[in-house]
Amino acid sequence: MKTLTTTDALSEFCQRASACDYVTVDTEFLRERTYYSKLCLIQMALPESAGGEAVLVDPIAGELSLEPLYALFRDTSVVKVFHAARQDLEIFYVDAGVIPEPLFDTQVAAMVCGFGEQVGYETLVRRIAKQKLDKTSRFTDWSRRPLSEAQKKYALADVTHLRKIYEYLAAKLEETGRDAWVAEELEALTDPDTYVIRPEEAWRRVKTRNASGPFLAVVRELARFREGYAQSRNIPRNRVFKDDALVELASTKPASQQDLGRSRLLLREARRGEIAEGILRAVEAGVNCPPDQQPKPDRSREKLQVNPALADLLRVLLKAKTEGYGVAAKLLASAADLDAISAGQRDVPALRGWRHEVFGRDALRLCRGEIALATDGSAIRVIEL
Repeated sequence: MKTLTTTDALSEFCQRASACDYVTVDTEFLRERTYYSKLCLIQMALPESAGGEAVLVDPIAGELSLEPLYALFRDTSVVKVFHAARQDLEIFYVDAGVIPEPLFDTQVAAMVCGFGEQVGYETLVRRIAKQKLDKTSRFTDWSRRPLSEAQKKYALADVTHLRKIYEYLAAKLEETGRDAWVAEELEALTDPDTYVIRPEEAWRRVKTRNASGPFLAVVRELARFREGYAQSRNIPRNRVFKDDALVELASTKPASQQDLGRSRLLLREARRGEIAEGILRAVEAGVNCPPDQQPKPDRSREKLQVNPALADLLRVLLKAKTEGYGVAAKLLASAADLDAISAGQRDVPALRGWRHEVFGRDALRLCRGEIALATDGSAIRVIEL
């Protein structure tokens, strides 16, 4: 098992990869103690038709620049193959502003090819590569050196089996004409905004039952401070203060360090120093926020006049379509989509792109009374009216 620890060695491998149709890529990282993922290892493999060379790239053990890898990522003549790529891509985008192009995500492709929703790599290895993975090294500390032989073997398996999986799925997509479906699904993964976390939007992830404007204004300012503080110091946001403490602070609105000392949920370290000062400034900003600038929760779902009978018919149609096309139901339309359609909403994901072709068109025809559904044994048939 070859481990690359120098920029020259990485550059030589990437030059060989640039002559191939594709290269498989995976990473090992840690995120428990940092805000941003700490890259610990990169695995890559060339096609078996090109010799099948597979390597580990160690950014910890040696003096190594990843620029040769990023140059390969920018090379549009080589497909970069990942499985469940989101966290891997976030690492590369945060580090260098690079997103591999073109990208192929085998998890996305597998969903489109009928392997179910968010299918795991181990399942694809078993069903396509006909191999069994040794998962004993899955939860090891990848930042510790030296790596054991078991760790290296586990890491390489994440890219060597990926070759067969990619070739099988790529052929399946070409056979079924669903390449455009995958391309559409990958748009979010290849959008840089997917990997940009804006402190001013962090409040939207905080779960709270109180949806009043004045309360949410304080939540927004506290979440903004926490996110910015965590980013600037590269620590997990929960190390600053947790969501339950944030909600408590938004309710009690402390105005002094003495008030902070009475908090039941705030960490001891957050009751003094920079964090305490930041909390008090955030609370003050939220309390003084003008009414016209206070956050307004999305209440559109509450106003939906759902037609229960039509929603049930749409569920039956969805079942027929998922069986006919061999794709997971949740990939085509969510329960929220079906309720929204039955209530007259038309700006929903299930009515756009390839989902419209597969499900949305007939869903709208069903709403207009242009088609009916009938059983044919255990199957559902669409009948023109």
